[in-house]
Amino acid sequence: MSLLSKKVAVLMLAAFAGFAAVNAHAAKETVKTEKVSMLDGKFVFVLPKGFVADPLPASPSGAKGTMYTNQATKTVVIAAENQIPEGQNVKDNDGEFLDGSVSSFIDDQRKALPDFNKLSEKSLTQKGTGLGLRQVDSTAAQGGGQTLNTTLLAGSGTKMALVQVISRASDKKAHDALVKTIVKD
Repeated sequence: MSLLSKKVAVLMLAAFAGFAAVNAHAAKETVKTEKVSMLDGKFVFVLPKGFVADPLPASPSGAKGTMYTNQATKTVVIAAENQIPEGQNVKDNDGEFLDGSVSSFIDDQRKALPDFNKLSEKSLTQKGTGLGLRQVDSTAAQGGGQTLNTTLLAGSGTKMALVQVISRASDKKAHDALVKTIVKD
């Protein structure tokens, strides 16, 4: 397994551990909005009303993250961060790093989810920070039904981040609006 593949696998392990817990999610007090800050404040977004934050258990590699669930819409947002292994340091818009991470992510998804279907892939650059993002839109059966998935990957310095938005397949309009809220600058 390549170094890049290991990095993405570590983040995805944290993300899937969180997603597996969706059905076991206990009711908690809903916050009006939830501000999420990643990569030392270079990737910041605000989730709309209705999301409840649950910290994910730390992985053995040090990946940490939070799963945000909205019970009313059956939507999950997983935000995970980890140190890039072997002390690698990447630029805020490191095309080689991002392209390799996306390639490894897609390979890992195809192995983990038999019906994984990549719909599209985009390269984005946030205007205010210059942070590069890679966006992968896909479908797969998860949590007992067909889902829409948008995964955002980014790296800065010695950290990498993954944000995954998971919605019901029948809720494309709301899914796309939530993704737009997250990637907006």
